[in-house]
Order: sequence, then C-alpha cells, then structure tokens
Amino acid sequence: MIKPAAPLIALWQRIPKAVLFGVAILVQCALLILMVADRMQILRGGTEVTLQTQPVDPRDLLRGDYVVLRYDISQLPAGALAGQPAAERNPVMFVKLAPNASGLYEAVSVHAEPVPVTAPEVLIRGRLAYGASCGSPRRAFCDKLTIHYGLESYFVPEGEGRKLEQARNQQKLRVVASVLPSGRAAIKRLLLDGQPVYDEPWY
Repeated sequence: MIKPAAPLIALWQRIPKAVLFGVAILVQCALLILMVADRMQILRGGTEVTLQTQPVDPRDLLRGDYVVLRYDISQLPAGALAGQPAAERNPVMFVKLAPNASGLYEAVSVHAEPVPVTAPEVLIRGRLAYGASCGSPRRAFCDKLTIHYGLESYFVPEGEGRKLEQARNQQKLRVVASVLPSGRAAIKRLLLDGQPVYDEPWY
C-alpha cells in the first residue's frame, strides 16, 4: 500500500536542487522586504516621541557596530499591577506616555492591556523582561517592572559607537521614536546635545 505522502516526496526529490535553492533565496528576500516595509510603516505613520536615555553598566560594552540603549521608561513602578497575576511569564505591556514641560515623553502609567489615550499622550507597547516577574511560579508583577520596547539597540557606522556610548552615559543622548496607535515603535532619530546625528529614512 502506497502512503499518501509518497507521491509528494517523489515529486520533491525530482525538483532540481538549484530550483530549491532559488526558491529559498526568494523566500528570504521576501521576508526581508516585509520587515523593511513594516519598519517604514512605523516610521512614516507613527507619532514622534523623544525619550531620554540612561547610562548603561560599563560591562555592557559596544557590541559590534551597535550601541546598547536604556531609557527612563525602561524600568517603571508597577503601580496597581504590583502583585497581580500575569497572563504569561513575560507578557506584553502597554505604557502610557505624555510629554513634560521640556518636551521629553515620560511614563504616566503601566498596563497589561491597551488603554485609551488622548493627544499628546501616546501608548507604547513593550514586553516584560525575562526574569522580571515575581511569585511562584513567577506569574505575578513585581513592584518594579523592566520593560523592553524593541528600541534597545541602534546600529552605527564603524568606529562611531564609542562617541555615542559616552554621550549616552553622560545623558546627552536622546532618541526620537515613532509610535503607531497599536503601540509598536521604532527608532527614527538620535539627538546628541539636542541636534540630530542619525536620521532613519522612511520613504
């Protein structure tokens, strides 16, 4: 008795390896194009928010050609979420941001679900860092939450990372991020002493 999958296996084996290789390359290119298009959508359609960076432990050095970034909004008090059960070990989080008097966006509140915001407020989406949940079996929110937003690294031209690291640790580096209504965000621009030094193309 011939198994139903046998004809498919035979057909697969008859396809030249060069064709299979070409298809694999096309799939990878398509995925890369989709990733770039998705990032362009965030940069083009999102609301700009300026975030203050924070110093990073000196042991966490420049890795290759990118700078490690941490923000004022990277670690936040849990507020009403403290001690409450989390849906998973590292759940998606939503942080309501609002600009202060100097135009920097600061955290207003932290939520486990999306909440309404009113302009100029923005809701940014992140994920609770691994190991940042409490209780047994670590399914509750700690008093302080470490949240990653996908904005924690930025690729720079070779040899220029050290200058940005020093500026970051002196708190002279700020990041302009673009945030969609869904909360997804991407780095749009770096500011050094208030002046743009790197600007992501979005067209």
